Amino acid sequence: MSLRLRLLSLILRLGVKTALNRVRTPQAMRAGFERVAARVFAAPEDANFVPDTIRRDGAHGNGGPIEALWASRGRPDRHRVILYLHGGAYLSGSPRTHRHLAAWLGGAAGARVLLPDYRLAPEHPFPAAIEDSVASYRHLLGAGYEAQHIALAGDSAGGGLVFALLQRIEALDLMRPACAVAFSPWTDLTLGGASLRRNARRDAMLPIRRAPEAVRHYLGDAPATDPLASPAFGSYRNPPPVLILASAAEVLCDDAVAMANRLREAGGDVTLEIWRDMPHAWPFFTGYLPAAGATLLRAGQFIARHLADGERITG
Repeated sequence: MSLRLRLLSLILRLGVKTALNRVRTPQAMRAGFERVAARVFAAPEDANFVPDTIRRDGAHGNGGPIEALWASRGRPDRHRVILYLHGGAYLSGSPRTHRHLAAWLGGAAGARVLLPDYRLAPEHPFPAAIEDSVASYRHLLGAGYEAQHIALAGDSAGGGLVFALLQRIEALDLMRPACAVAFSPWTDLTLGGASLRRNARRDAMLPIRRAPEAVRHYLGDAPATDPLASPAFGSYRNPPPVLILASAAEVLCDDAVAMANRLREAGGDVTLEIWRDMPHAWPFFTGYLPAAGATLLRAGQFIARHLADGERITG
């Protein structure tokens, strides 16, 4: 383990994990995340950010538009886009907390990134976040993006949303995206993964004792076995190529493994990478941890390759 990784792990353990153990409400957790992200995480100098709004339609149109943010670096291919769903245990996070990550990922992929500010629990419990994710995907299709030029990506709870969204895309008979990437996805809200206990002390960031509380806030009365809540239990007919990255040291390691196995059972082309000693959702720490930048480059190249494959198929 490098000196920089050791230092980051210590900071996370003493700062973030302690704070998450002590925070009293989801609203306080949310506000703290926003403050830290604004002070600590800087976007690349050539990053571009443009606000947008996404219309909710049908039965879910009464909540008003979904605020969103476009992120990019330099001069990306404007025909290629990544729909990025942020993490935060379904209780916190926003385009503001993740815009630096999105800009770095978009730069690596040569694409623009759309970050929707999907509704958060407990004010908006399950399935509000999934409804907003579907609306965001429809928004891209309605804006003229071809499905084979769209990639899905997300971290932690946002990684779980990626796979819930894939289920809804199939159910609604929408064209599937070119590929999907998930960093440390949370895919089993029954909290059945053995790594939740195996890595409870080893994980430098997530306090497992708060996980049942987060599940209650998000799900309300919905069962944790619902495949849209726990995508590792979902059914997939024709999943796109998927890259899943997780750490052997994190409590959600087995969630990543279970999700990969489920997609492989469905005939999916899945690349699962388990990294050593990394903190949960480590690409978030790009700018501080060399491995974070390397991982975003790896993910960006994966996305770029599959978006290019889509061009060759349809050209």
